[in-house]
Amino acid sequence: MFYDLNVPWTDNNRELQRTIAFLDELGYDVVALTHTISGKLPADLTSPVPLPLPFSTPSRLRLLRRCNIFLNDAATNHRIPQLQQQYDILAARPTDEKTLRQACDTLDIDLISLDLTQRFQKHFKYKMFSTALSRGVRIEICYSQGILASDTTAKRNLISNVVQLIRVTRGRGLVLSSEAKSVLGLRAPSDVINLASVWGLGQERGKEGLTKEARSVVEFSRLKRTSFKGVVDVIYGGEKPVDGSAGKNENNKQNKVKRANAEAQKKRKADSMEGTPLSQSGEDKPLSKREIKRKKQQARLEGQQKGN
Repeated sequence: MFYDLNVPWTDNNRELQRTIAFLDELGYDVVALTHTISGKLPADLTSPVPLPLPFSTPSRLRLLRRCNIFLNDAATNHRIPQLQQQYDILAARPTDEKTLRQACDTLDIDLISLDLTQRFQKHFKYKMFSTALSRGVRIEICYSQGILASDTTAKRNLISNVVQLIRVTRGRGLVLSSEAKSVLGLRAPSDVINLASVWGLGQERGKEGLTKEARSVVEFSRLKRTSFKGVVDVIYGGEKPVDGSAGKNENNKQNKVKRANAEAQKKRKADSMEGTPLSQSGEDKPLSKREIKRKKQQARLEGQQKGN
C-alpha cells in the first residue's frame, strides 16, 4: 500500500476532488488531508475537514485527517496533545533550532515536517534526530516543492537539506509526501522513488518511505488514540449479547447435561452392584463369633432337653 500523508486541505471542492481522483489513478491507497495551524492554537480544536467528504470519492482510497502545527514558541505547545482526538496524524513544523529540539525530544507528535526550501542556520545533528526516531517520530520530506518551485534558491536549499537529512538519519525513518496544492505537483510512487534515489536515498529506502514508514506513522498514531498509553489495545472482549431466547436455550442445555450426568451415575452404580458378591451386597452377611457361640449353647440346651 502506498501512502501520501500530506495533501493540503482546501475549501475548493472541485480542485480537491480532482486531486483525490488523480491520486487514486496514480496508485495511492491512503491519503491524508492536511489542515495547517500557525500561531497559537484556537479555542475550538475541531477539525474543519469533514469525513466523509461532501463529494464522491474512490471507494478503494482511505482518507485521513492530519494537522500541521507551526512551532513558533516553545512555551505555547502544551495544548498539542488535545488535538489527538480530532485528527488521525499530528505533524509539527519547527521554525528554529529550539522548537526543532523540542519536537525531537518531548512533543507528543507523529511527524516532523520541515520546510526544506529554507536555509537553516545550523547543520542537522544525528543525536537530535535519533532521539525522535527512537520515540517513533518520523521525518517527512515533501517533494513537490522541488518540482514546482520557481525560485532556484528554494530548489537548491531543498536538495541540500534533503542530502543532509539522508546523511544524518542514515536513510531511516524518512517519509516521502507530496504537499502538492494542485495535481501538477503529484507524481506516481515509482517516480517519487526514482527522485529520492537521485537525492541519495536508495530504491529500497525510497519505497519504505512511501509504504512501511508511512504505515508506521498511521498505526502508531491510531494506537495512541485508541489504546492505554499506546501499549494495551482491547480489540474484542468476547462478550455475547444475552436475550430471552438465548438464556432459555442455555437453561435447557444445562438441564440436559444434569439429566445425562444423573443417568450415567445410576448406570455406574448398577454395574458396580452386579459384580458384588452376595455376602457383600447385604443379602447373606457372615455371623459374628458371639452369634456362633450363642447358637452353639442353644443347640446344646436343646440336646439336653431331648435326652431328659
